Amino acid sequence: MAQINGQMVAQMRQLVFYHLDNESVDTASFLAGRLVALDPRNADSLHLLSLTYLRTRRYKTAYDTAYKYGHGGRHFGCAYTLALACERLGRYREGISALEKCKTSWGARNHWNKHSETTRKHLPDAAAVLTLLGKLWRGHGDLRKSGEYFIEAHKANPFTWDAFQSLCDIGADVNVANTFRMTAEMKTAASTTTSLINGTREETQVTTQPIQPRPQEAQIPVSTPINDPFGPATKTGSEWSFQFPKIKSKGMFGSPPKATALQNWETPISNGSQGDGDVEMGGITNDLNMPFNDAPPPAPVRRSKTLSRLGFESSKDSSRLQAPSLKSLGRTNSDTTDAEETTSQSSRTTVVNKRTLSGHPSHASSDPEAAPPRRSNRLFGQLGSSKLSSSRLPTESAPIAAAKRDAELKKIKATGTKGRGTSTVGRVVSGNRKVIPPALDSKDSRAPSRTSVNIPTAPSAKPTAETVVLPDTAAIESLLSMFKQLAIGYAALAKYDSKASIKAFETVSPAQKDTAWVLGQLGKAYYEVADYAKAEECFARMMKIQPTRVEDTEYYSTVLWQLKKPVQLAFLAHTLRELDFEAPQTWCVVGNAFSLNREHDRAISCFKRAVQIDPKFHYAWTLMGHELLTNEEFDAALSSYRKGVGSERRGYAAWYGLGKCYERMSKYEEAERHFRIAASINKQHSVLFVCIGVVLERMRHPREALAQYTHAITLAPTSALPRFRRARSLMTLQLYNEALAELTELVALAPEEANVWYMLGRCHKALGNRSETVRCYTTSLNLDAKAAQYIKDAMEAIDESDEEEDSE
Repeated sequence: MAQINGQMVAQMRQLVFYHLDNESVDTASFLAGRLVALDPRNADSLHLLSLTYLRTRRYKTAYDTAYKYGHGGRHFGCAYTLALACERLGRYREGISALEKCKTSWGARNHWNKHSETTRKHLPDAAAVLTLLGKLWRGHGDLRKSGEYFIEAHKANPFTWDAFQSLCDIGADVNVANTFRMTAEMKTAASTTTSLINGTREETQVTTQPIQPRPQEAQIPVSTPINDPFGPATKTGSEWSFQFPKIKSKGMFGSPPKATALQNWETPISNGSQGDGDVEMGGITNDLNMPFNDAPPPAPVRRSKTLSRLGFESSKDSSRLQAPSLKSLGRTNSDTTDAEETTSQSSRTTVVNKRTLSGHPSHASSDPEAAPPRRSNRLFGQLGSSKLSSSRLPTESAPIAAAKRDAELKKIKATGTKGRGTSTVGRVVSGNRKVIPPALDSKDSRAPSRTSVNIPTAPSAKPTAETVVLPDTAAIESLLSMFKQLAIGYAALAKYDSKASIKAFETVSPAQKDTAWVLGQLGKAYYEVADYAKAEECFARMMKIQPTRVEDTEYYSTVLWQLKKPVQLAFLAHTLRELDFEAPQTWCVVGNAFSLNREHDRAISCFKRAVQIDPKFHYAWTLMGHELLTNEEFDAALSSYRKGVGSERRGYAAWYGLGKCYERMSKYEEAERHFRIAASINKQHSVLFVCIGVVLERMRHPREALAQYTHAITLAPTSALPRFRRARSLMTLQLYNEALAELTELVALAPEEANVWYMLGRCHKALGNRSETVRCYTTSLNLDAKAAQYIKDAMEAIDESDEEEDSE
């Protein structure tokens, strides 16, 4: 009963893996519950059950299930599942403790290049665990330790993009030039593969030990190491020695490879002694003319022919010899995969039909020399054995083998059927005589040619080529170079160096540039430099390529808000509402649509819904603060901005919002402090330095404000706002000539701005240029009719030397 229970548990585990692999999570969860009932004390069973709960987003249930063996680090799988649940539940310290207690179980794991379409690891390696630890420490608030774990994760596996992206998001100073390099494991694997490929091309791979089929090999699938698709591989020797099916296919077409010790009368087995090797039909082209040892075996009794010993004719020895051959064929055919079944059936049909060298049917041959009795005698004695000794390897020299081939060629010509051409003889000698027979019902039928032979290698060679990936140094370097180029752009964008980010993303390959992710990053980069037209182009292209994309649409909606495009914004809101009603980005887009229509209360309701879905979605907190500030609800706006800062410390927009709140409340010192924090995060945003200058002007520090405006102009030379503020500061300091030069450049940048012409008129009035003053006032009046009364009053007082007053 215990044995039956163990077999039930093993079968249930495979069923759970099967349904997890096919995304049938509900069925997997049900089966995992039955598995725990069968084996309640097994930590592996609890791990599978907690894993299914995690997949179904039942995080508290997954936490409770994995707690027993995961909390103390007694089982690595349970500890990892527990840590994942703790990340979702906000119990960061508990998840960190569980993973650190079982560090000996994952510290040396490296699963790079060990995952394929048919073989996977259901337990993580060191890179995955280090990435999770970095996320847990980040959630806990310790960014220094978080960064250390992300760095270690990236060193362990440079293809772990999440680790690099998180490093950039927490504000780490990443030198991208030192990232995305091949690890020692990658170099070793690539060099091993290169040497194996070179050795195979030169045909120098000689088997020093006979290929020994194991008794349990019939129960092993072709492409997987064990029945469990998630189990660890049981590779021996070279990691990639089973990945060259084309070597054998080359030998089929007349170029015989090195002789191997495969059993010649059974279905070919896996190549090599590895448990996860792919099936290769090497026995088809084996040179049967070469004996297995130097001394020929004793001659068999003449009264019993080869066919009688095989059991195809009634004799006294047929029962003794027939059973092992059929049994071995049936055993190989019954327990292998579909590809092996096809192969074994083809081989079995071949063995039954063909026995003579000349291609004659076995029952029609009367020549005792038509079948090689000595060689068959040795082979028949091996049918019941699963191993071949090394003494049975080919040991004859090449001249002896050539002489034997010539002798058999003469025999074949002598015993050939009337009308058989010489081309048939060539095909028989090439090796097809062993496996490919003529039909039993046609004595004079022609031996099949190479093109007509149903080669059984194809079913097994195809899965090998699809599922096994050889590590190649050039390919790995190319991938890492592509990753590095993307990393340069993302790292620059994380530092808010938008110009460098745009340059990096614009230089990536066209195939990568025309993807939704790259276009989304480009759109955000253009948005940060206030180039809203190009940002809109990138986001529109992104949605065209991936119409169901939700990520980055919150920035797209802000761009449309800035461009004052209510129709496009409303269409985007309706589209996202149909795609994902429960996404926080959807509610941000809807809120921006209401905000553009000046429905601020409804916009606030939408932003509140976004933060209810995801309390850590800092962009929704920031947008809600902007709306509350517009409604002059300063306390609520401060609270919203503070929550945005708490969700993302590097969200400069929330710090900017806090500064604007304090500025509106006339708390200029607090406003300056928050503006400077925002400017320290985003050092490329000219508006932040303009805000600092405005606050300094309010605090009666015009020269310090002038320095801030000058710096803002260097960051954005084409921006009109810092130049306008700088011109006002220069006029406040009575530096009219410098102010005139600044205003002249500003008129070229914003010729339709009424305030610019009005300020230019005041500057000419201070310099005593009456005609220019009237011209500038008149232009300002034409551009802004609403300020007509104010401009007329200034024109009437053109001859008065009144004191300049700063006005907003």
